[in-house]
Amino acid sequence: MEHVLLIRYDEIHLKGLNRPFFERKLINSIKCALSGLDADVKKEQGRIYVYGVSEENTEEAVDRLTRVFGIHSISPAVGVDKDWPTIVSAAKDIMERAAANSKKATFKCFCRRSDKGFFMNSEQINRELGHEMLEAFPQLSVDIREPDIKLCVEIREMAFIYAEEIMGAGGMPTGTAGLATLLISGGIDSPVAGYMMARRGLELTAVHFYSYPYTSERARDKVVELARIVSKYAGHIKLHLVPFTEIQLAIYEKCPPKETTVLMRRLMMKIAEKWAEKDGSRALITGEALGQVASQTLESLCVTNDAVSMPVFRPLIGFDKNDIVAIAKKINTFETSILPYEDCCTVFVPQHPVTKPELAKLRESEAMVDFSEMIEKAMEDTETLDIA
Repeated sequence: MEHVLLIRYDEIHLKGLNRPFFERKLINSIKCALSGLDADVKKEQGRIYVYGVSEENTEEAVDRLTRVFGIHSISPAVGVDKDWPTIVSAAKDIMERAAANSKKATFKCFCRRSDKGFFMNSEQINRELGHEMLEAFPQLSVDIREPDIKLCVEIREMAFIYAEEIMGAGGMPTGTAGLATLLISGGIDSPVAGYMMARRGLELTAVHFYSYPYTSERARDKVVELARIVSKYAGHIKLHLVPFTEIQLAIYEKCPPKETTVLMRRLMMKIAEKWAEKDGSRALITGEALGQVASQTLESLCVTNDAVSMPVFRPLIGFDKNDIVAIAKKINTFETSILPYEDCCTVFVPQHPVTKPELAKLRESEAMVDFSEMIEKAMEDTETLDIA
């Protein structure tokens, strides 16, 4: 008997001739996630198997795997020889653990026979194994519609038996869709936006703007921690911490007050694009949701887009706050995001910001100040951290 983690993937199956590329990326992600656990990762017949993880480390391994994009589900299983008495014995052990806390439970057997040379077909295995379970566990009964326990057997190069399926993160393997740059604040939205785009296979770099001394070191540390949490899913993130005080003060002192928020967003986008180009990134990511605040009206978003030539991905654009909070809680960024440390987006906020800015007027207002030297200085003074 051998303990094994059986890993399923679904969307990758649709990739045709490119499928081996996606499978290799997924296997590499799995190996990285299981680093230090003596895992041996193998692919056979549309499944990925993880051998070598000790029983005491199985829970830790599963927890890490649930954060690997591209995995549909994981099942801790046992692999045994394709000998019927051995299969039945292993199935009884699995069932005993599955039904340990139930005085009365229902079950159903699910068999998949990939090895067509096995002497019974799937229907026969289900019937005979179900009979064996009823004999061994009289407290159990069969429910073919909504069973409490699903006893699964896969007849492949070995017989794999399990009764648990743990859902994974889904999506596409990290690195299969290229590199994009996330504008990350200390709020709830942008870490969720980064997570969602990473789930579609993007690798991430990130840019954060701070306004010392108007924002504290704790605000900076908060963003570093948010990037670290997102990196548990997205992998390594290069985080650029950009000083923004000089630019923000210039906007506040020399530009129309009601336009300061949108102008600030335009300058942030310009600097983020410069860092994206240096890193080889092909797109920007923001946490904007349509209509959530004054700078996220349709008119404001159009004015912001005008500042850059790169595509801007806004995965939260149609979400309401409750949708975003639910994901933030799921990925464990919410509690960090709500720590009461201000970021530069909350500094110098106008009392009556423009909600329907006109592009021509915003360009005129931006031209009132020569930001070129300030941008170059902000780039030079940027601190870059490797988050993993």
